[in-house]
Amino acid sequence: MQPEIVTIGVYGFEREAFFQALLDTHVDIFCDLRARRGVRGSQYTFVNSARLQQSLQEIGIRYVHCKELAPSAALRAVQTEEDRQAHIAKRVRSTLSQRFIQGYKQEYLALFDARQFMTQISENAAVVCLFCVEHEPDACHRSLVAQHLTQELGLHVTHIT
Repeated sequence: MQPEIVTIGVYGFEREAFFQALLDTHVDIFCDLRARRGVRGSQYTFVNSARLQQSLQEIGIRYVHCKELAPSAALRAVQTEEDRQAHIAKRVRSTLSQRFIQGYKQEYLALFDARQFMTQISENAAVVCLFCVEHEPDACHRSLVAQHLTQELGLHVTHIT
């Protein structure tokens, strides 16, 4: 049986609600798709790497850092420039730019082996969570990874917001 995929971002969540959402969706494995595993702002310190890993361990969820799926600094700069030109703050962005999407698909998903990825991370898992920071799934590369897993493997994806 193939696992279900859920995605979640931290913006807009308080600590308790964030971890409860993971428990409510029965997440077994938490895949952190960030290159830099910290978030600015005191309200989000609970997802800074060490604290996040400790909290997940306490509630029985395995943590995996999937740095190979984190966008490069150059690609993040493309999105930052697009946001600047559109006068949109990262924390309120609702969609990714076409330049970012095309770049991410070319740099990461063109060579990404979805089957191998799922085999490596999902042993004995029913629900795999893809995590980054943006609130809106379409504003984050996690939605591109989830879409790729759906297309390649037919996996069901639920976005937790």
